[in-house]
Amino acid sequence: MALQNTPARYGTVSMSFHWLTALLILSVIPLGVIAHDMAHDLRNPEITSTEDDILRTALLFSMHKTTGVLIFFVALARILWAITQTKPAPLHPKRRLESFLAETVHWLLYGSLLLVPLTGWIHHAATVGFAPIWWPFGQNLPFVPKDKAISDLFATLHMVLERVLLVSLILHIAGALKHQIIDRDSTLRRMLPGGGDMAPPATGKAHTALPFVAALATWAAALGIAATLGLFTPHSPRATPAPAPEQSTSTQTTQAEPTGWQVTEGSLAISITQMGSAVSGQFDDWTADITFEDPDTPGPAGRVDVSIAIPSLTLGSVTQQAMGPDFFDAERFPDARFTADITKTETGYVAAGPLTIRDVTILVTLPFDLELAGKTATMTGALTLERLDYGIGANMPDEASLGFAVDVTISLTATRAPATE
Repeated sequence: MALQNTPARYGTVSMSFHWLTALLILSVIPLGVIAHDMAHDLRNPEITSTEDDILRTALLFSMHKTTGVLIFFVALARILWAITQTKPAPLHPKRRLESFLAETVHWLLYGSLLLVPLTGWIHHAATVGFAPIWWPFGQNLPFVPKDKAISDLFATLHMVLERVLLVSLILHIAGALKHQIIDRDSTLRRMLPGGGDMAPPATGKAHTALPFVAALATWAAALGIAATLGLFTPHSPRATPAPAPEQSTSTQTTQAEPTGWQVTEGSLAISITQMGSAVSGQFDDWTADITFEDPDTPGPAGRVDVSIAIPSLTLGSVTQQAMGPDFFDAERFPDARFTADITKTETGYVAAGPLTIRDVTILVTLPFDLELAGKTATMTGALTLERLDYGIGANMPDEASLGFAVDVTISLTATRAPATE
């Protein structure tokens, strides 16, 4: 059998690409569906998840993503090969509508085999954490930042385009069965090894660009329908279950005191280790009420009261899971609080006091650096917590899928509040 195509049939290379692609598609679709359903169960507060459940879900997602990346490169190689090859002519050139539809579906399949895995890959690269792609080249893509808006956009594009791929695949299979069962012609045999010699098809109308244009219109229509349904509209921010205090951002404090400080900007971030990879996130809603007076010598320097809205945490692709009853249980425990005395030491500053998460209170010490410039103070600090101390992820008692340590970093800039008269 010839390696290259002829006007009558496909060559060995084209056949190999075709059936390898079919095998990969028939593998990647059920992997994605099953993994998606398992992830939905993990986020369901009525279902108790075990560490094995999380590991299996991550395993299936990794298999799905890795297979998708493989499909992308196989499809790219297949298209490059097809460009160099003769395309077998239609067996029934006089059936112009049928030939037009068949070529349109082929364009949709070729394009979808690139667009679907590529959008999924960008979604993965823009997301922090969970289920890595199995290969040695890293998880990031050039020019794709870690950004939730980008991740959500390409997740939606991936979903819409995979629907187009699925419909195109069904039409392609239906057309092949129609030729085999109803027409009883050699359409299917042209893509099968050992199909025997075939007479050249009747000369018909040459291939045109209209099917390609129709494929573009189909993709545009699918995206237009998705936009009409609001699938590209950013989700509204999750409402905090508990009534929010008057100060709803990290740049506000509760009351200006003579020795008080007003936080003007800052960040409160955490980092965990999941499946051996670091996953970082931050709380978007927290307040700090600070009183501070820098002493000349080591000793008491003030006090800080920090309130944190747990539902404001974003933690990459595991944000919803982190809010669940096995972890932060944000519905029952929407707030965390750290109340500490500030002390100046020989080498810097520390804030020591009780930290309450999930109604569990533990004394912690936060060492921090402080730079004072007139009425402005800049602070940076870090500490490490043990998640099991607070009952977070108690159903995962080892570090195979989720590390024990939670690294917390805080930075802020504050200005001295005016003294009261």
